[in-house]
Amino acid sequence: MVGLAVMAPGIVALKRSGLGLGPWDVLHDGLAGHTNIDLGTVGILVGIPIVALWWPLQERPGIGTIANLILVGTFIHLLLPHTRDAHAPALRVLLMAGGIAAFAVGQGMYIAAGLGAGPRDGLMTGLHRRWGWSIRLARTSIELVALIGGLALGGSFGVGTFAFALGIGPMVQVTLRWFGFPVQQVPELGDQPAAAVGLAGE
Repeated sequence: MVGLAVMAPGIVALKRSGLGLGPWDVLHDGLAGHTNIDLGTVGILVGIPIVALWWPLQERPGIGTIANLILVGTFIHLLLPHTRDAHAPALRVLLMAGGIAAFAVGQGMYIAAGLGAGPRDGLMTGLHRRWGWSIRLARTSIELVALIGGLALGGSFGVGTFAFALGIGPMVQVTLRWFGFPVQQVPELGDQPAAAVGLAGE
């Protein structure tokens, strides 16, 4: 619960920085602009069908999945009306960096609890456990796919969006280890010695 409570202000901080939302929230923001539904509610609605993508990855929902689906969006919905956009450049950068860091710490806390990942995070852990992708590779790939969809829908983005997309995977891999999640030591594509790859027919 603490992890989920830490994630939501991180998302709000990113939005109020004006330097760009995280990729999934670019997607949510684009959908919100087309539907006139607020950002937090869109986040809840988008999360529901994503759980269906878990089945080929052999991920299963838990109480943490339901809590993530409902509470993070609810916290955002409650926090946004009580915050304002930042204008001072230093404050904007601080909100961006602090928002990404808070999100990564919150992710590490709640996923390591082992009570079920949220809809989007279950894709990451599923790719890690089922197909052997590292956390940072799985998360970065997922974020880039969400970003492409968000840009196509006209969601707001900026330098913070790309900082999040490229930085959140490595950061979450670190915070998961902090809180005891069994992160596998998986070599990235291209990290393997040439001799281990081999050639067809050898």
